[in-house]
Amino acid sequence: MADTFQTQIVAILPKLRVQALALTRNRAQAEDLVQDAVCNALGARDSFIPGTNFAAWMHRILRNRFISDLRKRRATTDIDDLPGDMLSSKADHEDRLAVKDLSFALARLPADQREALVLVVLQGMSYQELAEATGCAVGTAKSRVFRARRQLEAWMMGELPESDRLRQQAMALRHEVEERRKHFDNRPVVTNAAVV
Repeated sequence: MADTFQTQIVAILPKLRVQALALTRNRAQAEDLVQDAVCNALGARDSFIPGTNFAAWMHRILRNRFISDLRKRRATTDIDDLPGDMLSSKADHEDRLAVKDLSFALARLPADQREALVLVVLQGMSYQELAEATGCAVGTAKSRVFRARRQLEAWMMGELPESDRLRQQAMALRHEVEERRKHFDNRPVVTNAAVV
């Protein structure tokens, strides 16, 4: 049983990392969270019932550990900070700005909606598995994903309150793109022809 248990843990690590990153929005904290969750799972392996959904069990352990850690450091955690390394991309400038807009919008979602969206959309979890992993009803899981998608769509289409910090950041990024386009369009054309 120990071999199978450890094999299952190793197999689910990538999905745990995605879930942890969605919850923490910080790579270092996500790695720590996964490590802590795995330690918790190893310590509680006798409570796992073989034949039940191992992935849901692990996702729930990780989520519970995150909530526990969050309660411990609630006073010192600034959940509005967005790590810059999540925004790194080798794509062109406009693509990077679109990724930043999306990252700002994702960061603005309530944690339960963000987690549900990541687990269903990125990891391909079913609503039933999401419900088991997060300890809610299937209808609640569906509702969280639906609300997250609808809110992201609204934000990405520019439907944000004027006073919202996210909108201000997105507007500043869009303004920067427009200024760069203007600068690019107004540059003199250089040819390879020799000057006589």
